[in-house]
Amino acid sequence: MQNTATPTHCPYCALQCGMNLTPTAGGGAEVTERADFPVNRGALCGKGRTAAAVLAPGVRLTSPLVRSGAGELVPASWDEALDRIAGNLARTREEHGADALGVFGGGGLTNEKAYALGKFARVVLGTSQIDYNGRFCMSSAAAAGTKAFGLDRGLPFPLEDIPRTGCVILVGSNPAETMPPALRYFHELRENGGTLIVVDPRRTRTAEQADLHLAPRPGTDLALALGMLHLVVAEGRVDGAYVEERTSGWEEARAAAMAHWPEYVERITGVSVPELREAVRLFCAPRAAMVLTARGPEQQAKGTDTVGAWINLCLATGRAGRPLSGYGCLTGQGNGQGGREHGQKADQLPGYRKLTDPAARRHVAGVWGVDPDALPGPGRSAYELLDALGTEIRSLLVMGSNPVVSAPRAAHVEGRLRSLGFLAVCDVVLSETAALADVVLPVTQWAEETGTTTSLEGRVLLRRRALTPPDGVRGDLEVLRDLAGRLGVDRGFPADPEEVFEELRRASAGGPADYSGISYRRLAREGGVFWPCPARDGAAGADAHPGTPRLFLDRFATDDGRARFAPVTHRPSAEEPDDEYPVLLTTGRVVAQYQSGAQTRRVAELNAAAPGPFVELHPRLAARLGAAEGDPLAVVSRRGRAVAPARITTAIRPDTVFMPFHWPGEGRANTLTNPALDPTSRMPEFKVCAVRVEAAGPVEP
Repeated sequence: MQNTATPTHCPYCALQCGMNLTPTAGGGAEVTERADFPVNRGALCGKGRTAAAVLAPGVRLTSPLVRSGAGELVPASWDEALDRIAGNLARTREEHGADALGVFGGGGLTNEKAYALGKFARVVLGTSQIDYNGRFCMSSAAAAGTKAFGLDRGLPFPLEDIPRTGCVILVGSNPAETMPPALRYFHELRENGGTLIVVDPRRTRTAEQADLHLAPRPGTDLALALGMLHLVVAEGRVDGAYVEERTSGWEEARAAAMAHWPEYVERITGVSVPELREAVRLFCAPRAAMVLTARGPEQQAKGTDTVGAWINLCLATGRAGRPLSGYGCLTGQGNGQGGREHGQKADQLPGYRKLTDPAARRHVAGVWGVDPDALPGPGRSAYELLDALGTEIRSLLVMGSNPVVSAPRAAHVEGRLRSLGFLAVCDVVLSETAALADVVLPVTQWAEETGTTTSLEGRVLLRRRALTPPDGVRGDLEVLRDLAGRLGVDRGFPADPEEVFEELRRASAGGPADYSGISYRRLAREGGVFWPCPARDGAAGADAHPGTPRLFLDRFATDDGRARFAPVTHRPSAEEPDDEYPVLLTTGRVVAQYQSGAQTRRVAELNAAAPGPFVELHPRLAARLGAAEGDPLAVVSRRGRAVAPARITTAIRPDTVFMPFHWPGEGRANTLTNPALDPTSRMPEFKVCAVRVEAAGPVEP
């Protein structure tokens, strides 16, 4: 056993914090600090510190499982499991056509896996029906950023720029709990004399650090941004020269904003006019400023327009494409950025190319050695794909996702999964989704495989294999290779991640997300490279392209180099409160758990810190209900009912309740959430729906 530490990266959020991993006796591992990585500088949150606990024997799967005649999952050989998957996929395709096959990926897959999964769906299965859980995360920000700038990269600048700007507006983000090592950047901002404005219906741990906290009613972030832009115009704070030289569409966006006068916005949002004016003053006072959004404004049925309105605020004040200024999205999942760049999204090909672009199809088909006309067109978005299970889609392969817990209207999605003719799941643990499968394949963990991820900064990173996986466990790339072979495609699906990455480089070359100048050797030497990084023929060392830490400083990625304003107006949420459902529900995360909790709920230290769901509500609402701290409450929406204990606090609006979404069963928050979709991004409206709250019976342990 090798006892030296391997430098690698955390498997959880999009910070991709650097860490060292050292094998220990009994097949375990020890996580230690790695101070050389600039993003976290050695700091790790509780999830990162305990990440190796999921590697322990008895926690993770170590044998394929197949559904027996008695309906139970029982151990099986790899050959039996793979034969069963391939046979069912082939039979479904023969009987119902290629689009009866579905593939559902994940934002935690490495770039190599995301690339291979998209290729597998389109080349081996011939299906258009592939999407991934990142659709539930950053898709609205991606759509708005692409519309405005011609290119989507979560942050167009590195995190190190945040402490050096003058003001940051943080909209619908709680990094104190979702990515704690990032909170230091906001502390340093304030220490340097800058100001922090936090927009959130709750007074979170992040909001407590702010110079100004705005607490709008859930679903009204769009009106808030428009009201601020109205004041920018009315108070003469528009950077006219910048607007003239570097943007287009200003007059239409200006007219839309001027219809949102401050008193009107106050009535919609609950944010007072003096607070609006103070936010505008703080944002416009320094020479440089930023707006950063996260899931709060993005997970709405108007999320693309909402993000567009915040981008408008940056553009009108000259705060984009300039040093220490700009709009950015705080991407959530570990490879949420790279996961949406290389082909597992329903409408995209590798390199962030559009599946509907004939030139993109020709280029990628040439790399893959197939006829461009043989590539299927765009398929259904994530929720639409899940909603079609058991009807249009008869068989599904899931890799790196747990939609039973994470999807909106989750009870309905669980029912659709149960209605499938065949379900196969590749996972590290027996997630709630895997427990429904006909075949479950145990796959390697982050520490047991090499591969690349792309952080929220657009920094491509190399995760290194530090441990030997247990007997009976194989990598996802091996799974795709073996399934492809059984389905008649013997070439083009190597199991070696570096070989896959070399093909990804060629496929991405010339695309918006160009990785062609990046190699494993370079990543190991430099510790990370920002895309776009095109190849320079024959160049190496100092002559190689340096990567692009900061985008748009000279021009935007649109055809004419100008940023586009979005002419957007406020509209109500898809579901507003009424007499039957008078309260608003919003959802989010807690510091000790991650996403659907499939892995973190198996770590004793994290469960001790966050053992289960809860309903956060204001004392005034609790008094109306006659509820005390810890009392079981039922939260009921038009889609279902969830029960969890009350957590009473003045940190939330009286018209709003909050539930974290990490747990299955009776306390599953996503039983309640609304699958109403943004018309552009196809993002479901996780962040706001109408509910009623009532006393419930005892909460099950």
